[in-house]
Amino acid sequence: MTRPHVLIAGAGIAGPSLAWWLSRRGWRITLVERAPALRTGGQAVDFRGPVHRAVLERMGLWEAIHERRTRLGTQAFVDASGRTLAEVPALMMSGDVELQRGDLCQLLHERTREQVDYRFGDSPTALHETPEGVEVEFEQHAPQRFDLVVGADGLRSNVRSRAFGEEEGHLKHHGFRVVGCTLPNVLGLRRQGVIYSEPGRGVCVTSARSEDEARALFVFTGAPLGFQERSQDLAREAVSAAFAGAGWETARLLEALRGAEDLYFDAISSVRIPRYSHGRVVLLGDAAWGGTLGGQGTPMAMVGAYVLAGELLANPGAHTRAFERFEARMRPYATRCQEGTSHVGGFFAPRTRAGLFLRNHIYRLLTTKPLERVFERIVTHAATGFVLPEYVDAFTPAEN
Repeated sequence: MTRPHVLIAGAGIAGPSLAWWLSRRGWRITLVERAPALRTGGQAVDFRGPVHRAVLERMGLWEAIHERRTRLGTQAFVDASGRTLAEVPALMMSGDVELQRGDLCQLLHERTREQVDYRFGDSPTALHETPEGVEVEFEQHAPQRFDLVVGADGLRSNVRSRAFGEEEGHLKHHGFRVVGCTLPNVLGLRRQGVIYSEPGRGVCVTSARSEDEARALFVFTGAPLGFQERSQDLAREAVSAAFAGAGWETARLLEALRGAEDLYFDAISSVRIPRYSHGRVVLLGDAAWGGTLGGQGTPMAMVGAYVLAGELLANPGAHTRAFERFEARMRPYATRCQEGTSHVGGFFAPRTRAGLFLRNHIYRLLTTKPLERVFERIVTHAATGFVLPEYVDAFTPAEN
């Protein structure tokens, strides 16, 4: 039987995860990434509950991830004087295990680079489906035909826009913007985090793996962003304008922001798309169900990769059926997890003083001893609300 040849767009988390599963069964994988090299920056990502753990264990990643975990502890809401108003446990913000997104990207790349044809600095420019496959044109490489195409290229998926139409109708804006970056640890944090909020703006600072570094998220109300607006210089300007006159240690953080080299700037949005596939093209991870922040994007990408690979391998030569079963399994789960994106802006930056007071009061109550089990169920219910399919025969490694 001819080995299927699949093009995967996106070398973040979803793409290499899918490549790992399929390449073990002998499928030919070409993985194209717009960036000139592997993206190793980004904020921390976390995994929580038995569903996430099961996928990581089946990929042989559980121990490797624990070796690289951040070990972040509690995070505190503070007022302008630095006084703690409420604390949230590590489970809420960091799950069962947390690591830097870049570390996970490197782990996945190391485990797939020998079997997968990685092409950095390139991207599809056109997709033409034929009875034999999908003819793909590229920015750099010569046109090539593939049996299937997978768009695992993020919230603003290029593959999605090529196959499904322009992105404007696919993204729902939730009224906030976010800037994330690495800063010098000017607050002297050690395995802890702090969140300071004023109406419509909030900053979260947490310790990083290196003691002299910290991770920062600036969240503030604002309109959607155009693609050309997301530069690092514009990010600094937007944060400086949004947090002008803010209290607490904000001035020190804004000063440190001037030297940050890994700024991420975006609007808080989530993908709303009526279907995950079109012909021989299927979307995976953020391209299908992503949210900018708070939607469990990384673990959902890895769970989705497992399910998509399982359905493709369990339905050989029947991609339409495999795509339909993949969507039927994943959409309800992804939709529940995605709900976090619509609330995350208001969590970090409540719009009013009344909303700020209510947030602090609620979390003081939820983190008391009588309600700790209730709180645990609240922060894990979306992640655990899925029965992971078994694909035992499908995932048996192919013989060389």
